[in-house]
Amino acid sequence: MASIEQIKKLRNITGVSITECKKALEKANGDIEKARKVLKDSGKDFARKRLNRETKAGIIDSYIHSDKKVGVLLKLQCESDFVARSDDFSKLAHELCLQIAASVEDKSLLKQAWIKDQKRTVKDLIDEYIAKFGENIIVEKFIRYEI
Repeated sequence: MASIEQIKKLRNITGVSITECKKALEKANGDIEKARKVLKDSGKDFARKRLNRETKAGIIDSYIHSDKKVGVLLKLQCESDFVARSDDFSKLAHELCLQIAASVEDKSLLKQAWIKDQKRTVKDLIDEYIAKFGENIIVEKFIRYEI
């Protein structure tokens, strides 16, 4: 049985619901790292189930690098205004803008290694947010400018 402290710790790390954290810890016999993997795998399954759901809300975000030589404009969509207005959704949009600004690779955005954790892809990052919000999230459009 998972302790309340373990559940709180996993929740703080992942942002996933208390119930899901408890289930993951029980599957992982109380091991936090194994529970994170359980949540990650279940998040991918959850994201796959949400793929066909319509995204009619969202935000436009931008980033201009400090040297004013690189800029990004991003349209990120989700299912509800409630999620679109959340701080976490804005945080995801900002992370994606930073990723786009930093990338000069020929790989598609979703297949790129995330700049803040090379072990994860950008798709993994988005899937985590899909699991967190319970809504489909789509990078609708983006453009990267560079001088």
